[in-house]
Amino acid sequence: MDKIYLNKMEFYGYHGLFPEENKLGQRFYVDLILAVDLYKAGKTDNMADSVNYGSIFQVTKEIVEGAARNLVEAVADDIAEALLGEFDKITACTVKIYKPDPPIPGHYQSVAVEIYREKK
Repeated sequence: MDKIYLNKMEFYGYHGLFPEENKLGQRFYVDLILAVDLYKAGKTDNMADSVNYGSIFQVTKEIVEGAARNLVEAVADDIAEALLGEFDKITACTVKIYKPDPPIPGHYQSVAVEIYREKK
């Protein structure tokens, strides 16, 4: 299957278990891998035969910057469900969400979750 990648989209949201995360918010980065048959788009050079990246970004932004969730796992699942539901051409997706600054003592670049979902 062909793939579309959207890498390191940056958003500001209020997800987390700790009160300071819900009050102060924090940065989140999202990577998407979208399974889409791109054969026809490659031949026709017509956007109607692909998926609009700007629309994908907007759906993702609305979720990450929207209602607060306790777990980034839930945010990732919300993104996958929305993308699979709103875009007919997407047959599966991988969603990876990074929290670069979680309130966890220690030295690390980030924490992240990654989920894979496909249409049933």
